[in-house]
This record gives sequence, C-alpha cells and structure tokens, in this order.
Amino acid sequence: MEFISPLDALFLIAESREHPMHVGVLQIFDPMDGTGLEFARRAYATLAAEQDFHPTFRKRPARLFGTPQLAWTVERTVELDYHLQRWALPESGGLDVLVEMVAGLHSTLLDRHRPLWETHLIEGLAGDRVGLYAKVHHALMDGVAAQRLLQRTLTGDPDSGEALVPWHLPASDRQAENGSRPRTLSTTARAMFAAAGSAPSALRLARTALVEQQLTLPFAAPRTLFNVPIGGARRCATRSWPLDRLRQIKKMTGTTLNDVVLAMSAGALRAYLISHHALPDKPLIAMVPVSLRPESDDGHAGGNAVAALLCGLATDLADPAQRLAAISSSMRRSKEIYRELSPGQAISLSALTLSPLALSLLVPATVALTNPPFNIVISNVPGTRETQYWNGARLDASYPLSIPIDGQAVNITLTSYADSLDIGIVACRRSVPDVTALLDHLETALSDLEDTVY
Repeated sequence: MEFISPLDALFLIAESREHPMHVGVLQIFDPMDGTGLEFARRAYATLAAEQDFHPTFRKRPARLFGTPQLAWTVERTVELDYHLQRWALPESGGLDVLVEMVAGLHSTLLDRHRPLWETHLIEGLAGDRVGLYAKVHHALMDGVAAQRLLQRTLTGDPDSGEALVPWHLPASDRQAENGSRPRTLSTTARAMFAAAGSAPSALRLARTALVEQQLTLPFAAPRTLFNVPIGGARRCATRSWPLDRLRQIKKMTGTTLNDVVLAMSAGALRAYLISHHALPDKPLIAMVPVSLRPESDDGHAGGNAVAALLCGLATDLADPAQRLAAISSSMRRSKEIYRELSPGQAISLSALTLSPLALSLLVPATVALTNPPFNIVISNVPGTRETQYWNGARLDASYPLSIPIDGQAVNITLTSYADSLDIGIVACRRSVPDVTALLDHLETALSDLEDTVY
C-alpha cells in the first residue's frame, strides 16, 4: 500500500459531482492515406491487445483508518474493456461535433472503484481523421507527467510501425535515473517534517515576494462573472495557432513565449468581459502553474510537482503592448523569487499562495463570501517541437483539457506541438455558455498585438 501525498490527496478530497478532478487531452490523428476507418480499427486493436499495465495505471484509492484519501491500492486485474472505449461521430462530423462529445466525456467522474483513467477512441471525424481522448485523475498525475507519458508513445519516424500505449511503456533512461519509490509511512512522515522545517524560511520568502516586492497577493483579485459557484457539466473549446506568429512578437518585444501567451489570453478575457459589460476596474489575476519536475522525470512516477505563480494580467490597460510589458514584468518578478527556492520551499510557498483556493474547495460557501484568490488558471504544458506519429498516422493536434472549479469557472490550458500552439478551454456549461467566443477573442488579441508591435 502506498501513501498519498497531501497535495495529491487534495484532488480526491475536493472532488464532487460538480468538481470532477481529472485532466484530459484530445489528440487528432490523420492516417494521411484516406483510410480513417481502417486506422481506427487498427488503433483500437493495438490498444485493446495490451493487457499489461504499469503500476501507476493500476492504482485506485484505498480505505485506510476509514478514510479513502490516505493511500493507494494496486489492482491486480484491470478491466480494459471498461477503461478503453470506442465511439463514432455522425457522418463526417466536424471538430466542433467531436469537441462537444468530448465535453460530455470530460464532465463525468472517474470510478474510484477502478484505476483512475479512461481512453476513448472516436472515429468519423471529417477529413478521415480520428480523435483520441484520454483522461486521468489529477491525484494520479499532473498535466506535465501525463504529457511526458503521451510523448513517449509517439515517434518522429512516419514509417515506423511502432505503436506504444501509455499504460505499458518500456523502461526509459529517465526511469532508471529517477529510481522512484512508492511513499511508505516513514517516507511520507519525513517529507512532512521536511516541509514543516522549511516553513519559517518559506514564510520569510513569502513576505519578501508578496509584500516587499509588491507581488500580487491572494484575495487581491477582483470578482468577475468567472468567479462563481459551478455545476458539473462542461463546455470545451479548442483551436490551434501558428507558433511563428507568437515567436515574432516575442522577438520584437524581448519577452518570453509564455508572456505572449498570457498577453493573448488577457486580451481575450478583457474583450469577453467588455462584451458582457462586466470588465472590473482592477486587473485580473492569473495563477500560472510551473512544473518542478526534473528533466529526468519521464512521468511514470505520477503525482503532482508544481509551483504556483500569480501574474497580474493588466486587463485594465487598453493598449496591447503596455499590457504585454506589464505581464512580462509581473512574471519576471515571480520567477526571480522562485529561482532562490529549493523544491521543498517552492512547494511551501505555493501552498501558502493556494491556501485560499484549497479552502474554497473544502468549504464551497467561502466562494460567495470572499474575493477570489485569483480569477483564472492559465497553464502552459511544454510539448515536442517535432511532428509526431502513432501507428502510422500523423498527430495533427493535441488539445489539453483541465479543471474548472468553484470560483474558477474557466480554465485555459495550452501546449506547443511542432509548429502550432494548441489551446484547450474548459468551462462550466451553466456559468459560461458562450465559451467558444473566447477563441475568436484570442485571435483578435493576437492580431492586436501584431498590429501594435510591428
């Protein structure tokens, strides 16, 4: 039996019908030879044939001392017919139809009596393409770990007949280097004492970071129409943008690619709120997760290893260039603080930053009584720069899909892939009915940045 870390356990404790706590990805594959139906059959057969499972894909929550969030148990038998399912769209369904189907799949809870993951193969996409939607509980692994696992199933060789599956991958050099071990009671206790020991220094650093350098404080975010209690149904929206457009802005302004992404998102959120006559005078604040995983971590160990940076989005500024400069400055100051921290201190400081959010998850009534700790989560999950293939088909896009929660009705997650930026937006279906409008606002915001800096 393996103990669950406090951070991983939070995603189990906070989960409810209104708050499914899994992350997902929608991949679009093009067989390139007009044999979409045959590829779908071959892909399903490949996936269904692999009945061996890495321990991470056998885990489910176990009851320990009467509590189901303290430890993992490892299932001896995994019913693959349940975890792997095959679907078909109406004839020549477009991407919008596929995304609507995926939104329904993303709304449902994972069964805690089984390992916490599912894979759905969806055929019938226009252009003879095939969709593959996978989801995994955030308690099991974070987005970066999931992305690294998926990348290991792909190849850069279009002629390769290799077709790996994420639940059974050959050992990598990273795995051997990591030598990760399950958390026993003693290792968990040592980690907790280490975190406690770093708390005083983390608090001193927090004072420096959040007060003396005047970084954004939790609960300083304005209340917006995104910061409301949510229901369990989801809407999703996806689109890709050429990375060269963002790289040119980065080059012209001396900022980072992530700064440009945040500025693009800020412009879209500003326009969306203006269209609803709901733009607050104070600038919106984003929480930007940053991975603490070493490059040697191939994702198989699972779990969560993230720091939380707060970034002012400067949505009170009408000028796109000024907004980008303000965002870049905010991110640079936050990064400077985290560079001085050990991983343990970074986690302690992140816990302090996210404590209001944890409170809202555990006591939902606080959402209506306090200002939000931040307005939105905008997450950038690094991807691969090369075109990838699986089972003879080219991967055309990889859209990450994450978690809205009470007080955070919209989540924007993006990943870079080859020459594209793939963006996935997930929102509460009731609170944000026109989430697809954000895609058009993102394009307008990017065009405005281009017009301003060129």
